[in-house]
Amino acid sequence: MWFECIHPFEDGNGRIGRAISEKALTQGRSKPVFTSLAGVLLHHRKDYYQQLELASRALDASKWLKWFADIVLDAQARSQKQVEFLLAKTRLFDGLRGQLNQRQEKVLLRIFAEGIVGFKGGLSAKNYMTITGAPTATTTRDLADLVKKSALIRQGERKATRYFLNLGRAEQRSNTQE
Repeated sequence: MWFECIHPFEDGNGRIGRAISEKALTQGRSKPVFTSLAGVLLHHRKDYYQQLELASRALDASKWLKWFADIVLDAQARSQKQVEFLLAKTRLFDGLRGQLNQRQEKVLLRIFAEGIVGFKGGLSAKNYMTITGAPTATTTRDLADLVKKSALIRQGERKATRYFLNLGRAEQRSNTQE
């Protein structure tokens, strides 16, 4: 907070401030800490600058520390979700090894590239055709096969049909293999 309030450099204060914060959070730890504080601060950018502004005007850092502690907890929770997401991705692909055609693999990788939130509103047949260049009949067959293999969950009917990753299926696969 004080580094950001002093703002010693013409450029790069935010990056350096986040690096200092991450370093301070890991000091004295015997194990590595996996927290994406910078990503959460970026997500809460407007509030972050507002809190810094308020803190720079006051001599009491209590409100800043409370706000920052909440942000750190959010960063830890988001980091945990990201790790779980990546593990689910690995489990899904391991469980489908040798069962996907190139189009299906390309689409699944594209959906995973969107991260935890996935495609906004889900994957449509039109999205599938755009990503793969496949004709309608092939798209219908490929999507039905991905649902049958429990890689995707189908929701809706006709033009409102959307497909979502079945990460729960990847978790089930892992539990049965252990």
